Amino acid sequence: MVRRVILVLGDQLTPELPVLRDGDPEQDLIVMAEVADETGYVPHHPKKIALVLSAMRHFAQELRDDGWTVRYFKLDEDGPKSICGALMQVHQDEHPEEIVATRPGEWRLIEALDACPVTVHLVEDDRFFCSIDRFKKWAEGRKELRMEWFYREMRRESGLLMEGKDPAGGQWNYDKDNRKPAQRSMLQARPMEFTPDEITKEVLTLVRERFSDNFGSLDPFVFGTTRTQARRALTHFVKTQLPEFGDTQDAMLLDEPYLNHALVSIYLNIGLLTPREVCEAAEAAYRAGDVPINSAEGFIRQILGWREYVRGIYFLKGPEYTASNTLDHKRDLPAAYWGGDTDMRCISEVVAQTRDLAYAHHIQRLMITGNYALLLGVDPAQVHEWYLSVYADAFEWVEAPNTIGMSQWADGGVVASKPYVSSANYIKKMSDYCAGCAYDPDVKVGEGACPFNLLYWDFLVRHRDRFEGNRRMGVVYKAWDRMDEEKRREVLAGAAEEKLKLVS
Repeated sequence: MVRRVILVLGDQLTPELPVLRDGDPEQDLIVMAEVADETGYVPHHPKKIALVLSAMRHFAQELRDDGWTVRYFKLDEDGPKSICGALMQVHQDEHPEEIVATRPGEWRLIEALDACPVTVHLVEDDRFFCSIDRFKKWAEGRKELRMEWFYREMRRESGLLMEGKDPAGGQWNYDKDNRKPAQRSMLQARPMEFTPDEITKEVLTLVRERFSDNFGSLDPFVFGTTRTQARRALTHFVKTQLPEFGDTQDAMLLDEPYLNHALVSIYLNIGLLTPREVCEAAEAAYRAGDVPINSAEGFIRQILGWREYVRGIYFLKGPEYTASNTLDHKRDLPAAYWGGDTDMRCISEVVAQTRDLAYAHHIQRLMITGNYALLLGVDPAQVHEWYLSVYADAFEWVEAPNTIGMSQWADGGVVASKPYVSSANYIKKMSDYCAGCAYDPDVKVGEGACPFNLLYWDFLVRHRDRFEGNRRMGVVYKAWDRMDEEKRREVLAGAAEEKLKLVS
């Protein structure tokens, strides 16, 4: 007789999951399901599908080794097509007293479970520093929901990088020390790679057969798929890459996709690592004198600050958040995002890296692909779906606020006080992508002018009524007004020509 059925989702692969802590291996049945609804709601990168399915199968085996009974539905066994379908089948077979699940991280799944014909009791996910209710209380009554103020409260509450009531090192934020431009001398160790075992090889065969038409390369597959491997990857990062992470986290280099970045987000976002253990590992390295404060703080801020903040925004704003389009942008996403031809070297390099690795770091996402889409005026829903599709760490709760809010300013300034747009000058400073490009970052108009230069001004002119009064953007509009009138006409004509190329 089954007392409870415990649902474990593919991004909840944590032994300390609330429903597992409260469960009883002698009486309860765990259900895990690989279903078409989850592998196909967007055209996921093959590496992401392989990562999640392999990690799920490994986790199920670990649960069995710990004494649990696990009912596991494999995608290739012609089972149920949805999570609800799997629960209905188990309910029919087992007649449990109750079905429980940890609250999913996406509105899509929450709504599906709420609508399921069998009742599913949802338990709050306590793997995060900040609960959904805690964030709502923080946000209540505030005119601006700025991450920096939220981050400082999280520092105080968690005690991370604190000296009593004061921040370690005397500052809350060392971002100004974390903007060194690209230099070949900064090359560091790569993230730890792993050889697929038999379980992973079986999954790779499945993915190769079923998802060969999805954008992205499945091979080589080097991600870890167990908690042990994820912890080894974290230890490796802290020892070999974190010491210089702070200085160079915004830099971009050809053929060097990782630099000092951790690649632990893929493990965090499926539950193989917890945010607390990741932050504590970075703090311990700082306390031991192995990592400077700007690196430890910059890394911890991304998790304790930004990651917790965007989760709060996602649940605060509700299911309609992903439909936000404040700037009324309607253009289609260019074919270059799916590997189509482009003469823009930065775009082609980042897209090719994304295709091959299912990974790009935050500046590549924000200031290359995101910046370009925003300047063009691409429909933010299409940009959102692209990011959700192509990155192994993309789950909607963390991806949507980064795209809809931070990258595309589609939420009207909830996340970002101004749009993250730039001309080619930023890319030239922070990368070596411009070398050998068909366009010249120093040419502002006319033959050889970089599209980022033309589209930057075009965007600002289109949205002048909205942004001219922004205290951080007024000086930019003054620079436009000082520009020679003939040059202004040439810039806008050049931008129109660039946009016309994308639909011809």
